[in-house]
Amino acid sequence: MNPTVMQLTARSLLGRRRALLLLALPIVLLGLCALARVLAGFDDGLAETIDSGFATNLLGSFGIGVVMPLLGLIAGTGSIGPEIDEGSIVYLLAKPLNRYQIVVSKLVVAIGVLVVFGVLPVAVAGLVLTGSLGGITAAYALGALVAGVAYAALFLLLAVLTRNAVVIGLVYALVWESLLGGLAPGAQTLSVQQWALAVVERVLGDDAVLLGVESAVSLATGVVLLLVVALGCTAYAGRRLQSLRLTGEV
Repeated sequence: MNPTVMQLTARSLLGRRRALLLLALPIVLLGLCALARVLAGFDDGLAETIDSGFATNLLGSFGIGVVMPLLGLIAGTGSIGPEIDEGSIVYLLAKPLNRYQIVVSKLVVAIGVLVVFGVLPVAVAGLVLTGSLGGITAAYALGALVAGVAYAALFLLLAVLTRNAVVIGLVYALVWESLLGGLAPGAQTLSVQQWALAVVERVLGDDAVLLGVESAVSLATGVVLLLVVALGCTAYAGRRLQSLRLTGEV
């Protein structure tokens, strides 16, 4: 990893416009949780007043199924896409830096952004809904983390491959992950959301059945596919950067 590349990437990702986009989704998630908390009342224990099934549905369908892929799209494409579009990437590539080092540096920053704006809000949402940092909260926070890593790598690669990464990624996030990934049996097996839910299901243990949490893939399959996407996309992005000509064209 290169500290200078990481610093420049963080500065770009956390610019005013992009920071507002990153804040919008967790604010909506926490707003929904706060509304549920208000409707449930404050007199009794959280776990007793808010149905656990509602918590898992909100954290799974909206937290991991909508918030994480959209944040991954913003962070993944934003970590390198603007430099490629503007042509300023040539100045970075002209330096004696390993292309894989550049990709990994940008990916680490993107993952860090997802932890702050995605994983932590999911954990806070779980705490608000259940009143506990264990159980549901810990399971979905871990699920959001593994999903975020895969999304960041996937969308970073997409930004390297095409200048239409945001549009393609938006269609993928909203249609494939948010809609088909949660409903269509065939699409579920190829959904990052379902792979992450396999991790959630394992952490919940026997409670997963009671809470209605069931992934379309086994834990082993989910973990392997998450690793394949994260490592494969990172490696291929580095390879494509090696073929990026200094004229700014792939």
